[in-house]
Amino acid sequence: MNRIVRWGRFSAVGAMGMMVQMGALLLFNRCLGGHYLWAAAVALEVTLLHNFVWHWHYTWRDRRDGVTPVRRLLRFQISNGLVSMLGNPVLMRVLVNGAHMPLVVSNLLAIGCCSMANFCLGDGWAFARGRHALGLPRF
Repeated sequence: MNRIVRWGRFSAVGAMGMMVQMGALLLFNRCLGGHYLWAAAVALEVTLLHNFVWHWHYTWRDRRDGVTPVRRLLRFQISNGLVSMLGNPVLMRVLVNGAHMPLVVSNLLAIGCCSMANFCLGDGWAFARGRHALGLPRF
């Protein structure tokens, strides 16, 4: 599949994921009494699982070369999950506490900043075809 088409699919899944994340963030922030970093982390994990399912069935469906969904999910959690779990809260803290930006705006900016790294890791490792991975550990 053409890389531009794949980026478009990745972006469409990401747009749906942003809606899931924003709704989950607002819900969990209310449920957790305003502890926005915990709420952001839980909302992010919900979104990661949502996005993985879509990427498996839509974005990278042509790369099901015998690798189990569990192995792909593990790679996805390590790559995209790590970038998002570390990058999102750090950026949220800087933007909310440091720049005094609203919660939702801060979260949108954090998502945008992590998106490019997530696409590259998804395409080059988490959903890489066979042994064409980036040279990262094999899982």
